[in-house]
Amino acid sequence: MKPEQLQQKLLAAARANPPGDRVPYAFEKRILARLKESPAFDVSALWARALWRAAAPCVALTLLLGMWSFIGADNNVAADTEEFSQHFEQTMLAAVDEPEEIR
Repeated sequence: MKPEQLQQKLLAAARANPPGDRVPYAFEKRILARLKESPAFDVSALWARALWRAAAPCVALTLLLGMWSFIGADNNVAADTEEFSQHFEQTMLAAVDEPEEIR
C-alpha cells in the first residue's frame, strides 16, 4: 500500500470517530495523587549539587594560594636563588664526587 493511500484511510477513520468529551472516572484524583508522590531518589543529582556547591570554595582557595605564592616569592628571591643553585649543583654532582667501589 502506498503511503498516500494509507494516510487518506487513516484521516478518514479519524474523521469518522471524533474524540469524546467524557473523562475517565476519578481521572483528576489519580493525577493529583501522582503529583503528591515523592520523586525518586536520584544519586547523581545529589552528587551534582554537592560538586557545584564545592566549586566556589575551591576557586577561592586556589586564588588565595596563588596570591600567597606570588607575594611570598617576591620577598626572598635573591637569597633563595643562590641557595637553590648551590643545592641543585650539589645534587647533580653528588654521583660524580663519590668514588667508585672496587669489587
